[in-house]
Amino acid sequence: MLRIIGSDERGKLTFRIEGRLVHGALLQALEECWRTSLADRPRLRVSVDLTAVSFIDAAGKECLAAMQRQGAELIGADCATRGIVAESPDGR
Repeated sequence: MLRIIGSDERGKLTFRIEGRLVHGALLQALEECWRTSLADRPRLRVSVDLTAVSFIDAAGKECLAAMQRQGAELIGADCATRGIVAESPDGR
């Protein structure tokens, strides 16, 4: 299960992700929300709050790496999530 909560405050869009960030329709929904937001407002600052994420598979990591390459700030809480956040922008 994945839950995506978006908030837009003072020109900064934050996606709060809850649950498992894994390959499938919900991950595609996150990618679509992100791409649509950037298409509508290319200078929009974006952050992705991963503090409530319990698992991230390879597809989820790839999505996060793409978001980070486009300037998104990734926010993590536990060791595993912080490790993903600390990875280089190309996802390696």
